Amino acid sequence: MKLVNYALQNQIEYLSEDKTNNHFKEYLQNILEDTSKPYYQRADYIGLSLNEIKSKIDYLSKDISELQALKKKLTNALEIAKEQVATIFEANGIDRIDGNIISSLTISKSTTKEKNIVNILDENKIMGLGFVKFSVDVEAVEKAITTKQGQKELKGLVEVTPMSITTPAKVKVNMKRASVNNSETDEILIIEEQVA
Repeated sequence: MKLVNYALQNQIEYLSEDKTNNHFKEYLQNILEDTSKPYYQRADYIGLSLNEIKSKIDYLSKDISELQALKKKLTNALEIAKEQVATIFEANGIDRIDGNIISSLTISKSTTKEKNIVNILDENKIMGLGFVKFSVDVEAVEKAITTKQGQKELKGLVEVTPMSITTPAKVKVNMKRASVNNSETDEILIIEEQVA
C-alpha cells in the first residue's frame, strides 16, 4: 500500500453525498484545462488516482476478511481454552480461585439441553395436514407481470407502480494489459504530489 497519496486522490477520499463537492469539481476542471501537460498525462493522473482508491478498498476488504477469520479462530480457541481450564480445575477439585487483578475464576456447571431432531418421512402427507408455510414469490410475480398471460392472471391482484432509478454516469478506469511505467506520467504525478 502506498504511503503518499496523489493530490486528486486526497480530494476523492473526502467526497461525500452530504457536501456540494464544488472544490473537487473545480480541481478536476483545472486538471482537464491544464494544457501544459499532454491529454494522456491528465488521463493517467485521473485514472491512477481512481485506481488508488480502488486499491485501498481491495486492501481493506482483504484485511477485513483476514480479521474475520482471525476473530473466528480466536473465538474458537477461547472457548476451547475455557473448557480445558474448567476440566483441569474440576480434576483438581477447584471450583473457584480468587485473583489479585481479576476478581476470581469460577467454573460454570456443565448443562445438557434436550432437543428433538425431526426427520420428515413423507413431505406430501405432512403438507396435506396443513403444516405448510406460504409466502408470495415476488420475483415470480414481477417476471409474470411482463407477459400477457401473467397480466391476465394477476389482474386486480397486484398493483404496479412504475419507478425510475437513475444511475449516475461513472468513469471506468481501463488498465493496459502490459503495465509499462511512463516517465512523463510519473513526472506529472511527482509534480502534483509536491504541489499538494
